[in-house]
Amino acid sequence: MVEQQVTGASLRFNGISKNFPGVRALSDISFAAHPGTVHALMGENGAGKSTLLKILGGAYQPSSGDLQVGDRTMAFKSAADSISSGIAVIHQELHLVPEMTVAENLLLGHMPARFGLVNRRAMVRTARELLKGLADEIDPNMRLGDLSLGQRQLVEIAKAMSRNAHVIAFDEPTSSLSAREIDRLMAIISKLRDEGRVILYVSHRMEEIFRMCDAVTVFKDGRYVRTFETMAELTHDQLVTCMVGRDIQDIYDYRPRDHLGTALCVKGLLGHGLQEPVSFEVSKGEVLGFFGLVGAGRTELLRLLSGLARSKAGTLTLDGKPLTLRSPRDAIAAGVLLCPEDRKKEGIVPLASVAENINIGARAHHAHFGCLIEGKWESENAKKQIRALNVKTPSPEQPIKFLSGGNQQKVILGRWLSMSMKVLLLDEPTRGIDVGAKAEIYQIIHRLAADGIAVIVVSSDLMEVIGISDRILVMSEGAITGELMRHEANESKLLQLALPRSRG
Repeated sequence: MVEQQVTGASLRFNGISKNFPGVRALSDISFAAHPGTVHALMGENGAGKSTLLKILGGAYQPSSGDLQVGDRTMAFKSAADSISSGIAVIHQELHLVPEMTVAENLLLGHMPARFGLVNRRAMVRTARELLKGLADEIDPNMRLGDLSLGQRQLVEIAKAMSRNAHVIAFDEPTSSLSAREIDRLMAIISKLRDEGRVILYVSHRMEEIFRMCDAVTVFKDGRYVRTFETMAELTHDQLVTCMVGRDIQDIYDYRPRDHLGTALCVKGLLGHGLQEPVSFEVSKGEVLGFFGLVGAGRTELLRLLSGLARSKAGTLTLDGKPLTLRSPRDAIAAGVLLCPEDRKKEGIVPLASVAENINIGARAHHAHFGCLIEGKWESENAKKQIRALNVKTPSPEQPIKFLSGGNQQKVILGRWLSMSMKVLLLDEPTRGIDVGAKAEIYQIIHRLAADGIAVIVVSSDLMEVIGISDRILVMSEGAITGELMRHEANESKLLQLALPRSRG
């Protein structure tokens, strides 16, 4: 174990490989990250980013190769080795104890003692010093489980600082944070960079990479692809092409198609989150995009269309017939199906298998006497949807919680494909999903549209909504503010329509 702390030194990976039984997770990875920089690690799920961070954090030992910090070669046999060498890895799943206080979490393993007992006054005083300037509003005596996720992340960062970490790695740090918490985290990371630390940053969010990072290393299938040492001339399209090995237009996979008459007609709809009556139509075979900034009312609109929320006024017509929605059950029975924004809380059953998550919606239609599960149909349907949607899972019986976000999203789509579908509502369908999985989701969307399904897509990603939509409606402050056809849409026009209107 290396005990020496290293300040202002580069971090270098030299020929790192990692083998698991039957799998080569990393193959000869070599690159350097320098002090005073935020260095992004980019790649699809399975590219090897998390495996590399686990090697850096001492959770895994490389099959070959080594790490260097400055001129010192590191060989970590445990997480304790990594920590004692001035390295901190802040994982997406935070390694904190919710039932303990903030102070206890910060100083766990090295609490101040007096007469053989924990000196709580000194512990709180030290914790307050560690939080100073980082999270002054957090009381060290608070139970950690009572903090927001963003505040817990700040505690994790303070914990890293208490150990004098000179290399700090962030693995998908903003995946569950609010916009305000993201801004605060970005400011903290900038401060850490300005102090001369090496910052490694893993994220699928392109806007964060271009906002925060000074350099990018790209991985694909466990192999090193390229390092961009500066962001000055790097474009979004170049980075995506490097990650997936094909042109950006191929990723959106847009194909013109015929529209086959009106599927859903919305007139004068009002409800929670809508400030003005909303009216629009979507055709069979059309991909209708909705764009807007946070709070524009897009998610609230989809909740009204899916029966999750009750409307105050307005009418819905499906295939020319009136549609009344008192609950999600009514929408599902009519073939209006929603893939929610928060797939983990509202879309999947985490402890259930992939097969159960696929079959749960259509189960009642195939059960014997309405209550006895039809095992043969369920087995065949699960395999059919897994194959058709290219769901990456070791088996249909795998608990869905172990799948990547992209594969969880495909399972939800497989659930609706197992039923009669007329209108598909997609709320942020690719949020938190890597670029390769996004391309597969886009292919599914266009395939469904080609089959005559009306698809409504809500997205905060400008490039995405332009890339996949036939037509785009823009919302701002709970109202539709504009409509653009695909050929006339661009980022400037969409943003102009999405910005809050001045009030006289």
